[in-house]
Amino acid sequence: MANSATHESQIHASATALDSLTSAAQDHSVPPLEHIHAGAADHKSHAWIQRWIPDSVLNDYESRYQMGNYVIDRKTGEKSFEQMSVYVRLGMHFLYYGSKQAELLHVKRVQELLEQQSVKMGRSYDSPESKDHIKPFLDSFELWDTMHEMVKPNPEDYANFNEFFSREIRPEARPIHEPDNEHVTSSPADCRLTAFPTIDLATKYWIKGFGFTLERLFDDAELAKYFDDGSLVIARLAPQDYHRWHSPVTGTVDSVKKIPGTYYTVNPQAINEPTTLDVFAENRRDVMVMNRTATGNKVAVVAVGAMLVGSIKWNSGMEEPGQGMKRGECQGAFQYGGSSVIVVYPKGEVVLDADLVRNSCEHQCETLMKVGWRVGGKQQ
Repeated sequence: MANSATHESQIHASATALDSLTSAAQDHSVPPLEHIHAGAADHKSHAWIQRWIPDSVLNDYESRYQMGNYVIDRKTGEKSFEQMSVYVRLGMHFLYYGSKQAELLHVKRVQELLEQQSVKMGRSYDSPESKDHIKPFLDSFELWDTMHEMVKPNPEDYANFNEFFSREIRPEARPIHEPDNEHVTSSPADCRLTAFPTIDLATKYWIKGFGFTLERLFDDAELAKYFDDGSLVIARLAPQDYHRWHSPVTGTVDSVKKIPGTYYTVNPQAINEPTTLDVFAENRRDVMVMNRTATGNKVAVVAVGAMLVGSIKWNSGMEEPGQGMKRGECQGAFQYGGSSVIVVYPKGEVVLDADLVRNSCEHQCETLMKVGWRVGGKQQ
């Protein structure tokens, strides 16, 4: 294990690298694939990181982790590799200092650094000048063909990049599957999704960081007990995704609890790493408890912020107890960065679709999904 001085020097190196990267992103005329979203395995990215990260740390990282993640397209069944962005790769370095071996002082130092950088990016993308980043972003991720789905399809109509990033989609662009069957549950987002029939399976195959429990996720022992032996769905939103989330069921709001936290990356490489802390229970998150109309049971929807996320914003009125909503109705939006939505069902509430469970458990792989697509149904 590295000593305290070594840890501090490595944190400083990683912090300097991330600050340099987010500073480069302030030039909104330069396409994001040339700086903050450059591929982690790209030769230029590797050379750039070498300027700051010690070789010993870099070599250890590269021997342990892939430079991206495999995903399965639900429609075609094809498996493909998605390279992580360079900023996510830097986020993985910060997880070294949240490990069981790291001192509490270093953990707090990293959390402060990640918060500072998230605030920095949020402030930058709230500025009117950030409009200049919209078209390069659309070019970089080849998203022009998706703009016709949006309420405002013209990029010029957005006041800043954050408004564009959390752009609103037309409801008819995301029809829900089996709309008349209220025993069906839906994907809460355009996302890379994993689905687990039990919490134990989720921690066996996916959430391997130490410290994950529903009690810590909810910050509520009584609520966690209600969901004992329940099912878990994790929807990860990549920066290029439509960045709002929608209700997975029809019901009414019981409560919304806002839990402060940090801004670790939620990339699968972080979630799957057993030697680091559990990022879901560490990150900034909001927990909505819904009363499901079809069954009378509770369903929890957890919006989790992640690295460089500016904010979690609920739609007007959505946080009010008693507020009703239909399956597929938009609940809120994330501003810049990656993020996740976790949906937790009590035992017996849902039978998750076999293909999603197979991809998640047997293949340990995410599935590409859209808002409203079927995730499971309830045995009747």
